Amino acid sequence: MAKQFDRIEDDHRRFIEAQHLFFVGSAAAEGHVNISPKGMDSLRVLGPNRILWRNLTGSGNETAGHLRQVNRMTLMWCGFEKRPLILRAYGHARTLHPRDADFAALDARFAPSPGARQLYDMTVELVQTSCGYAVPFFDYAGERDVLAKWAETKGPAGIAAYWAERNQTTLDGMATGILGEPS
Repeated sequence: MAKQFDRIEDDHRRFIEAQHLFFVGSAAAEGHVNISPKGMDSLRVLGPNRILWRNLTGSGNETAGHLRQVNRMTLMWCGFEKRPLILRAYGHARTLHPRDADFAALDARFAPSPGARQLYDMTVELVQTSCGYAVPFFDYAGERDVLAKWAETKGPAGIAAYWAERNQTTLDGMATGILGEPS
């Protein structure tokens, strides 16, 4: 049975911190809904109603574009290994780019990465848990190093060129703000 909470409880925090994978959901008023898997030690619970996650450079940039249109986000974790639990955090987020004043201090909470594209400073308004009894077991085999190696090989100039070529708009043509373009 689903249960709702107005904050991240200590048990929720422990569950979140034990997971190797989480999913991000976002959508604008129109267009495609985006659900994206995230990993690579890219999330921190900063308080009972605050989550920080770092978005690394990738092929799409949907969340950034969606939040510029409709500021809402859902994060989801599934207990694949032991505990049968699904946990969702609902809220809104402030998008920070490397050019923003607060970016460096918040990004310092993570290991350095040349591919750091945005930080999402999420205010959690609702937490929901459900049983997860139908979620299958999966064993964690380790992190992939492909994205980190790709970013290191590209270097800062290559990353900037990639952002300009591939990350300025969503699938639906919405601006993502990656290069400072207006909403």
